[in-house]
Amino acid sequence: MGKLATKMLLLGGVAGLCLAGAAGAATPLADAPALVVHYSDATLATDSGVRALYHRLAQAAEQVCPSVPSNTRIVNEKIVKCREEALTAAVNKIHNQRLAALHAANWKAG
Repeated sequence: MGKLATKMLLLGGVAGLCLAGAAGAATPLADAPALVVHYSDATLATDSGVRALYHRLAQAAEQVCPSVPSNTRIVNEKIVKCREEALTAAVNKIHNQRLAALHAANWKAG
């Protein structure tokens, strides 16, 4: 395959709804924050490309999940969970063994 530009939708997921409280009749995916991360098939062909994409996905997860207040260094459990779920959803959506292995290794390492 050539350099097919693919869009990746990164969802904040269920954690975003937990932070907002009960959402009433709203649908979870319609209200979840999202960010598009572009990548190509060539990116997934090398370990360095996979690491770079993973880093970009992690940064996107930080952007779609609530931020830590500037006056504290304490990271709320809900924020960490939101970021983990958003990153896991993005990795699962891409469905690449290298990326999945990197993600699994990073979360096991803590």
